[in-house]
Amino acid sequence: MKTESPRWFTSSYSSNGGACVEVAANFVASQGIVPVRDSKCVDGPVVDVRTAAFSAFVAGVRAEPFDAA
Repeated sequence: MKTESPRWFTSSYSSNGGACVEVAANFVASQGIVPVRDSKCVDGPVVDVRTAAFSAFVAGVRAEPFDAA
């Protein structure tokens, strides 16, 4: 059996010099997770976030600007 590989992508809003995260949305349907990694360290750790938690995070980002302080 062949294991599916993550298909990483970076948001089109992340054109700020590479300080970004990448996600692999292709595991949402099959595994219920969204893998997340640092785009500057592609061989580093990957955090597997449950789909519902990732959706709540995205909704929160869209609803309220975060204070950078």
